[in-house]
Amino acid sequence: MATKVEVHGLNLARGKSRLLAEGHGAALSPDGRQVAFIKDDAAWIVPSDGSKQARQLFTTRGTVDELTWSPDSQRLAFVTSRESHAFVGIYQDDATPIVWLAPDAARDQSPVWSPDGRKLAFIRTAGDGGPPKPRLQLQPKPWSIWVADATTGRGSQRWASGEALRDSLLWGSELQWGAQDELLFRSYQDDWQHLYSLPAAGGAVKLLTPGDFMVEHYTLSPDRRYLVYNANTGTQPDDIDRRHLYRVAVDGSQPPQTLTSGTGIETYPALTASGQVLFFSATAQRPPQLAMLADNAIRLLDPQALPPNYPQASQVTPRRVTFKAEDGVTVHAQLFEPPGAGAQRRLPAVVYIHGGPERQMLLGWHYMGYYSNDYAVNQYLASQGYVVLSVNYRLGFGYGHAFNFPANASMLGASEYRDIRAAGRYLQSLPNVDAQRVGVYGGSYGGYLTAMALAHDSALFKVGVDVHGVHDWVTDEYDGRYTRTRYEEPPDAEQSQDVAWRSSPVSAINTWKSPVLFIHGDDDRNVKFSQTVDLVQRLRGTGVQHQTLVLVDETHNIQLHRNALRMNAAVVEFLRRHLEPGAETRRKPTTQGR
Repeated sequence: MATKVEVHGLNLARGKSRLLAEGHGAALSPDGRQVAFIKDDAAWIVPSDGSKQARQLFTTRGTVDELTWSPDSQRLAFVTSRESHAFVGIYQDDATPIVWLAPDAARDQSPVWSPDGRKLAFIRTAGDGGPPKPRLQLQPKPWSIWVADATTGRGSQRWASGEALRDSLLWGSELQWGAQDELLFRSYQDDWQHLYSLPAAGGAVKLLTPGDFMVEHYTLSPDRRYLVYNANTGTQPDDIDRRHLYRVAVDGSQPPQTLTSGTGIETYPALTASGQVLFFSATAQRPPQLAMLADNAIRLLDPQALPPNYPQASQVTPRRVTFKAEDGVTVHAQLFEPPGAGAQRRLPAVVYIHGGPERQMLLGWHYMGYYSNDYAVNQYLASQGYVVLSVNYRLGFGYGHAFNFPANASMLGASEYRDIRAAGRYLQSLPNVDAQRVGVYGGSYGGYLTAMALAHDSALFKVGVDVHGVHDWVTDEYDGRYTRTRYEEPPDAEQSQDVAWRSSPVSAINTWKSPVLFIHGDDDRNVKFSQTVDLVQRLRGTGVQHQTLVLVDETHNIQLHRNALRMNAAVVEFLRRHLEPGAETRRKPTTQGR
């Protein structure tokens, strides 16, 4: 049976849910009566009480996304992506033509209505094309904020970023519209991802959240006068690897106010109609649970959600550590140490590498399901006597623009791998770690860096588990920029292709010696399964011990719980077989799938 993604409605008064339709990207109208959603790349609508069947709203070219209701629930703004460009449109009813907002040869996104419903603001970036640019240089991505009339579609630019790299539009830069006609957005213009306020009529921007930290999730209050956000800052030195909640007035009239503090993780803030703050709360020992602020304290809404036998007390508290890569870059990490792990015995150790790569692992349970699962594996490994180092390598956010956008990274030179090598050497330097029993594992981009570690540093990393990783940057089935040709070529076309090849694990097969387990779902839409198929063929005949765990019809995000359990068990068992005492005699020289 095919896996379905469905839209459900929940009656809060009765506590009952109802299947409304098959689809995703649901948007509830402000009056609560209609739910718009996406199905087959088109916009659909269904009554929130399920009294009628869902129907498609309109037909337009391209892929429809970002459904946004007008304040009066009568119109629906949307984005349609059309290969080289994207438009913002407004649908009213079947008798009224769609209003297109200042359409141009550009990519428009993130529409937001003014409080009175008369205007919309949106973000504009350049469309595709233009003369080829050098591939080995990071390119600025200028962007601008536009405001358009919701009736005529006529609009104009109200603000534009600079041309520097740090002004580049970062993913997730949602616009908000304040009560006094302020447009609220995030930008890296001061080297950190902060909130800014801009008069909707145009003018100077105002920094709302100054300091050396990153604003991640934020939401506008019902009266549109303040924002609640989470950020990696606080009163404790290690808060750069946590998340806490803050409040700030949209007009910048007052400094930010601290709402939560301590050693927990507070994420995804939301506000009720009365202004009550809801969010997800986690600790180093407890997974995320729905919570609210009550009398300036965190109150779990369902404290009994965890099963009675959940081993909360036995979980370790990771500690924040930093160390230097060979080129001087400071690397950030969290160290999990088994209880009682003193220098009197040498323990096996594992480097864990997150995916993304634009992620940050924390000093507690992660707020994203994928990484929450990985955090659980790290806790389990620690409970079994392993020292685990979770690495926040360059390319991740949370440590400023230069760390998020480093030079010569990824297919441009894999400079971030230096952080992984430094992590392995850091573990070897610890008095309670056996320097000859260090392994590595990670998923997605973490799988790529795991394969790099095994290909380039088998003497350091004795074993690895590569979960749906990228292995060859220059193959057409993964990224066609190096195999499709145009009459015009970038000035560094040949050099960049060579760099991309040398940044790929497949280019270092001859120095790969350590055993590896590959785990991959063959319906992966993010990293094609062919990346693992190709690398397995290359390893055959090399003498490298390799095994596979193929999850048939599974996607990149591991949708089925039973597959997540199989994956987790396979990761632990493979590391154990090769890192625990007597591992040499237990190794099985098989290349068969599991």
